[in-house]
Amino acid sequence: MQALRKSKIKKGDTVVVITGRDRGKTGKVLSVDLGAGQVTVEKLNIIKRHTKPNQKVKQGGILEREAPLNISKVMFFCPVTQKPTRVGIRSSGDGRRTRFSKKSNEPIE
Repeated sequence: MQALRKSKIKKGDTVVVITGRDRGKTGKVLSVDLGAGQVTVEKLNIIKRHTKPNQKVKQGGILEREAPLNISKVMFFCPVTQKPTRVGIRSSGDGRRTRFSKKSNEPIE
C-alpha cells in the first residue's frame, strides 16, 4: 500500500467508524500514521494481547488495547450537526488554511 502524504483527520478529532465491527461508534483520535494510512481511536477496535510479565508490564496476562483502523473507515464527527461529515479546507487572505465541516459549513477548532 502506498503511504499517504496528508490527511484531513488529525490527532484529537472526534470521529465515527463507518464500517466494520465498531460501525456507528464515536471516539477521539489518539494517533495518525500516514505511512500506513491508519488511525488509532480511543476505546474502539479493542484487541486482546497475551503478554508475558516484563520490566514494563509487571503483571502478565491478557491485556486489552486499541488497534489501528484504516483511515478510510472513519469519518469526522461534526459537533454542530451531530453527524459524520467530510472535511474541507479554506484558505484565508493572509495565507492561513482552516478546516471546516462540509455539512454545517462551520470552522473546525
